[in-house]
Amino acid sequence: MARIAIIGTTTWGTTLGIINARENREVVLLARTSSEASELQTENENRRFLPGVPFPKTMNITSSPKDAIENSDLIIFAVPAASMRENSSQLSSAISCEKIAISATKGLEPKTGKRMTAVLLEELDLTGNRICAMSGPNLAKEILAGKPSSTVIASTDRTTATYAQTHLNSSNLRVYTNRDVIGVELAGALKNVVAIAAGISDGLGFGDNAKASIITRGLAEISRLGVSLGADPATFAGLAGMGDVIATCSSNLSRNNSLGRMLASGMSLNDITSSMENIAEGIGTTQEIVQMAKPMNIDIPLTKSVYSVLFDGVAPLEAVANLMGRSPTSEI
Repeated sequence: MARIAIIGTTTWGTTLGIINARENREVVLLARTSSEASELQTENENRRFLPGVPFPKTMNITSSPKDAIENSDLIIFAVPAASMRENSSQLSSAISCEKIAISATKGLEPKTGKRMTAVLLEELDLTGNRICAMSGPNLAKEILAGKPSSTVIASTDRTTATYAQTHLNSSNLRVYTNRDVIGVELAGALKNVVAIAAGISDGLGFGDNAKASIITRGLAEISRLGVSLGADPATFAGLAGMGDVIATCSSNLSRNNSLGRMLASGMSLNDITSSMENIAEGIGTTQEIVQMAKPMNIDIPLTKSVYSVLFDGVAPLEAVANLMGRSPTSEI
């Protein structure tokens, strides 16, 4: 049985640790500091992000990279996109070449726009076929409650993906494999922008017709950009694409959807981010997509509308009017 190390005591990192420990797998959760590790051990729960959810006995907590990684086979990074490079760089000496590293982060690196597996490839002494991406419709609190869900492990190497699948598949989280790393990662990151738009729509009381339009046109934008960057178009119709978009656009549990609702209520972005415990990755991803699409002349009107609300001070209703007032075009 593989030993699993989780890097990051985030909501998703803790969730992955708990559900795998419930399967009687040996899991180690790596905390940033000894004081954080001690607090988690003493409280036997992640009181900050997941209060009331006890840790299984088979999940260990440590602040020692050596203790967490040395005897582990799978190293799962569940940290914010902005800190992926720092975390992986700090741990690189502890991760030997036979390990498998998995990014469970749905975001793009600020300023560079790089995918998380690209960052891991640059920072770790691993070949590309030992690095995976994990993404899908995975609302943490539903999974912790035992509700069924599915996710995707993507790797360019089928053997690596199958190994990770075998050791992460659980009773209520069914794991599929995919060889399209680019598509799976971009879908997971870009859907957060669509979720913000859906939240704005919900907050303005626009109803289901508007949400259906946002989901489908948002998927069109994700596909256009993804395919231009080398992704398989079929990926965007799967769990990492359509599946994740539907979940995050429909659920109050989505932090990006919640962000959109708060923007629609008139709250400023600064006030919203100050009030949130978790990071809404869609904020940074919106910036990166706009910069990424510009030199390629890719049409991303929905993303640009979200950008205008987030960074240009455009009121949500005005952004909707601008979006709806564009010249009519073909759907395909």
